[in-house]
Amino acid sequence: MAPGARVRLRQRWQSVHALLVLPIVLIVVITVADLRLPWDIHLGPALVIAPALTPSFAGPRATAGIGALAVAAQFLIGVHRGGLTTTNHVVQLVTLVILVVLTVLYSTLRERRQAQLAQVRTVAEAAQHVLMWPLPEQIGPLRIASLYLAAEDEAQIGGDLYAATVSDSSVRLLIGDVRGKGLPAIGEAALLLGSFRESAHRHIPLSELATRLDQSVTRYAADLESPEEEGERFATALLVDIPDRDPVTRMTSCGHPPPLLLSPGHVVTVPSLHPSPPLGVHAGAEHTLDVFSFEPGDTLLLYTDGVMEARDEHGRFYPLADRVARWTEDSPEALMHHLRRDLLAHVGGRLGDDAALIAVHRTPVERRRHHGRGEKARHG
Repeated sequence: MAPGARVRLRQRWQSVHALLVLPIVLIVVITVADLRLPWDIHLGPALVIAPALTPSFAGPRATAGIGALAVAAQFLIGVHRGGLTTTNHVVQLVTLVILVVLTVLYSTLRERRQAQLAQVRTVAEAAQHVLMWPLPEQIGPLRIASLYLAAEDEAQIGGDLYAATVSDSSVRLLIGDVRGKGLPAIGEAALLLGSFRESAHRHIPLSELATRLDQSVTRYAADLESPEEEGERFATALLVDIPDRDPVTRMTSCGHPPPLLLSPGHVVTVPSLHPSPPLGVHAGAEHTLDVFSFEPGDTLLLYTDGVMEARDEHGRFYPLADRVARWTEDSPEALMHHLRRDLLAHVGGRLGDDAALIAVHRTPVERRRHHGRGEKARHG
């Protein structure tokens, strides 16, 4: 077992044993109070609170132990209150035993369900790392940070996607959004990521790269799309090429929201793109290359529509441009931290759609690219 896992297990064990003091104290207090109160006042039935409370923080064994202690306390009260021959005490004792058995059964089923859910989450996390390799924190003059928030609790990846490849003179980024969310959209996201990684390193123009991605999505839809889903399989994508030395960025948008350019002094601008239709919608569509200034000190924020369309309890969209204006001078990591906290607070803790963001900051002083941490190293 890994050291981190052992530490977490020990901390959980200590936490559970600390919480077990509460039902034990509750049983002692109820028992002592019942023995001291007048004969016409009975607190014994309240003993069921202790085993009923235990499954919220402990497993079936601890629940059974607390239940046995509660039954013993009820037995003691019955003996002290005139013996177990009275109908009232017999009914109370039998009822408590039945409730304890049901509580232990519930705790067992709950523990199994938690184990299954943990396994599903582990598989989803592994799938995320296989499909979307972690972006490097530094590539030459660029500092990068990313954030992914899945809409479904059981999934850590869905229809949103991002990737990066490194060439000899630039960095290429993809951020996209496959129609749908959660686990059903993973297949199409994997297709788009694979097609990008296969083609992007060949240094072809972004417009040609977009055409190849469009062809991949179209073929996938033709092979797997049912008659009822005709025209429903598509994806938006934004392709970005950032040269190492030229203070510009090149973009091709396929129906994807434009990025935000954050400049020092709380200045946020939206590049004016000429988007083509989403991938898979119009085969053979022309793709335009847009070029914009990207000076040292600037940060480019890429995002999916799950961010812009996130609503609060009153139905208001998340004002991304207004919010990020507060953090234009923060590092990419700090910016992602602020956005995660602020976005989840806006929606009340749960998103209605998958959301992905990438922050790319061009450092004022260019440094030599560190190979081996990006996706180029993975291609060998």
